[in-house]
Amino acid sequence: MSNVTLAPSLASEATYPPSVSLRELLPWAILGAALLMLVYVVGVDQGAVSIVPGSWLHEFAHDGRHLLGFPCH
Repeated sequence: MSNVTLAPSLASEATYPPSVSLRELLPWAILGAALLMLVYVVGVDQGAVSIVPGSWLHEFAHDGRHLLGFPCH
């Protein structure tokens, strides 16, 4: 007559991902959006898809464009 208890099975326990509040997620979302805008401005903003008219933005970001590997000529 031993008093043995069995450990509960791990398969029977439900596991859920931790909840992330909007307050914790917002700085990362802002950083991601800023990085995407930076890559757009440096790499893609020229020609038919340009949001900024004229060529001053292209000339301003010219060396950064080549540094990141975007062709522009």
